[in-house]
Amino acid sequence: MVPLPARPALLAAVLGPAGRLSRHHGNRRLPPPPLPTAPAAAAAARPSSGTGGQPEAEGPSRATALLRHLLLKLRATGPVTVAEYMREALTNPGQGYYTRRGGIGESGDFVTSPEISQVFGELIGIWYISEWIATGKPKAFQLVELGPGRGTLTDDILRVFNQLASVLSKCDVSIHLVEVSPKLSEIQALMLAGEKVQLNPEDKPAYMKGISKTGIPIFWYRDIQDVPPGYSFYLAHEFFDALPIHKFQRTEKGWREVLVDIDPEVPDQLRFVLSPSSTPATENFIQPEETRDHVEVCPEAGVIIQRLACRIEKDGGAALVADYGHDGTKTDTFRGFRNHKLHNVLRAPGTADLTADVDFSYLRKMTQGRTATLGPIKQREFLKNMGIDLRLQVLLQNSRDTATHEQLLHSYDMLMNPKKMGDCFNFFALLPHHRLVHPDKKHKPESKSPLPPVAGFGELLLK
Repeated sequence: MVPLPARPALLAAVLGPAGRLSRHHGNRRLPPPPLPTAPAAAAAARPSSGTGGQPEAEGPSRATALLRHLLLKLRATGPVTVAEYMREALTNPGQGYYTRRGGIGESGDFVTSPEISQVFGELIGIWYISEWIATGKPKAFQLVELGPGRGTLTDDILRVFNQLASVLSKCDVSIHLVEVSPKLSEIQALMLAGEKVQLNPEDKPAYMKGISKTGIPIFWYRDIQDVPPGYSFYLAHEFFDALPIHKFQRTEKGWREVLVDIDPEVPDQLRFVLSPSSTPATENFIQPEETRDHVEVCPEAGVIIQRLACRIEKDGGAALVADYGHDGTKTDTFRGFRNHKLHNVLRAPGTADLTADVDFSYLRKMTQGRTATLGPIKQREFLKNMGIDLRLQVLLQNSRDTATHEQLLHSYDMLMNPKKMGDCFNFFALLPHHRLVHPDKKHKPESKSPLPPVAGFGELLLK
């Protein structure tokens, strides 16, 4: 039996023996933090070479197939919202960035935390098991990851589940991946299940299924609504930042939406313009109490958070969101990455990753009180609370060569350094209200034992 609070015991179980050491060697380069941007009104009101102060893309602009498609569309219908532009650039069935490329990793356009160090995924795996124990060890749980990338994070989590097989021996665990990209789902299947996958008939909710290398069933879906109900742990790591945003600018005439249009001076290029009057999105998404002059809103994120909150309220479980973002304070964060460098968001659509910081205050609001929320808390604080320093020491003690030793320290620095990923990324959780407060606590405050703390969101105390 693993005593509560579970974190130190679980950590010890994973800490030794060290297991596989960090999988990556060589220099990893993350995109730099977003540059300060010029006032968005100026960027939106004139022909633009990008949002704010973004650097120009190298070389001449080439009219990609997707750009030609967008130019035809704009000539026929007029300007489109930034959300519609993002949706086309990222998920257009034929030429979208994620559907066609999805460049994660050293040879792609961006690197994520799981690609840097195995420790990241291991600690998240411990977080889920800790929550499973704290809620009474239900007989089954689903791990549901939204936008799993290459499958690296799920792979690291599955390794933890395997190392703690004795703890999970009486629990029926299954993996459910929500992925729209055919190419990425193939990569995930290869990483997680080898060749043990099969396509499902079209009338099935899951379009593919398989068995992990450790014997756990895995299912793939195109939409969160296709995932079966039940006690579930949800994971969204760098998922919400890629969802389409609407951008709004405060003007002397009131709020106006930022739109994407053809640049009349350079007909094969795009520019930002302001809507001449308010739009439906302006009416629906700008709050009366808003104090900022430029606002980004992601309605899709709000819808998904509502669905997660409803599921957790009804079936139990928890959701962990890890992403770069803010708590309702930032303004113009829309940017692109290509070959690990900042890229003009309007240049060569479909060839670069487009992203915007997650507004955690909006996510909190969109739970509509159905669940409790914790965070956002900075990544370096969350990982420290989860015991990353202890795990690093064990890996260093077991490293056999200088190169591995240096790579471990480099990976740790990338994850924890405030100037790298430590302060850029945040963790945010959705939990049932009864996980934090006993239902009858108000009436009988002395009747219940204290609830175990939620791992990661409070200081780690080793006993």
